[in-house]
Amino acid sequence: MHGLHRQRFTAAGIALAAMALFVAACSSSSSGSGGSSGSGLSGTLNASGSTLQLVYQQQAIQSFKSIQPSVTVNYGGGGSGKGRTDLASNVVQFAGSDSPIPSTDLHLFNGKTVLYFPILISPITVSYNLPGIKSGLKLDAPTLADIFQAKITKWNDPKIASQNPGMKLPSTAITIAHRSDSSGTTQNFSEFLVEGAPGVWKLGSDSTINWPANSQGGSGNSGVAQIIKQTAGAVGYVDFADAKASQLTYASVKNKDGSYVAPSVTAASEAASNAQLKPDLTFSAIWAPGATSYPITAQSWVLLYQKQSSSNTTKMLKAYVGYLVGDGQKLLAPLGYATLPSNIDQQAKAQVSKIGT
Repeated sequence: MHGLHRQRFTAAGIALAAMALFVAACSSSSSGSGGSSGSGLSGTLNASGSTLQLVYQQQAIQSFKSIQPSVTVNYGGGGSGKGRTDLASNVVQFAGSDSPIPSTDLHLFNGKTVLYFPILISPITVSYNLPGIKSGLKLDAPTLADIFQAKITKWNDPKIASQNPGMKLPSTAITIAHRSDSSGTTQNFSEFLVEGAPGVWKLGSDSTINWPANSQGGSGNSGVAQIIKQTAGAVGYVDFADAKASQLTYASVKNKDGSYVAPSVTAASEAASNAQLKPDLTFSAIWAPGATSYPITAQSWVLLYQKQSSSNTTKMLKAYVGYLVGDGQKLLAPLGYATLPSNIDQQAKAQVSKIGT
């Protein structure tokens, strides 16, 4: 598909596109929905962080090339914690993160203003590997809390069976799969357990958790997905895009309103539309109300410094981030992500003008 897409851009087409961008740049200084703040940009942007947004970043980088062929964007993944650390150390021009900077890490940024640009919403699946059970498994937060604390150790435990009447659950031992790196997916999943299973979940919420000793850790969402796929009896938390890409099976999870909801783009959007947006554009859609809201929903941001070192970097960031919150949103649904609710997206677009000021 991408090869065909590239072939459509003949030399004449690129020239016309460049001319159109030049006219747009002359008529308006805003980034607009297309995300370009000028024509003829050239240079490199380096980034790292969230693996949850990695699939989107890879697709967006490829598509952005048709708008700005001389701008190279590198996105390295590594987990949200790495992205924030790399930004604080000035190793990258922007970071991907599924959670805000923890208050304990704010000092690393030396008082500089960091802008948060929400770019997508994603369900976090509870994916499992139970041969013979390919759909229909239902789980609530207290049960998940006990599973991930290794208090429930067999799949036919009464707490699981009571939510799944008529399902022939095996006595297979449960293997917990989790992230081994500092992860926004871990932060959001554990926050769901804090909010959905108060008093039951004892391990707190953070980007790293002290998991039970007999659990298995994987690097990135894809690493956790791989453990689940290879291990009969395994269960873990994986973002929807990676779970789909790995063809994993996932449970329906009981939400705040008492409904069991399967992870989906629609259910993630519903949760986000009920979230409270803060002035810095941070928010949490976890455990959001709504009969059709999926309760374990991550939101992912691009983080960057408001003040940039050069005008060229400023222009490239405005163009690329403007694309992520603009026309790039059209790429999300086919990849397994939910687009931003319109009220959040409008504010993200408006904030692009603050870059470099």
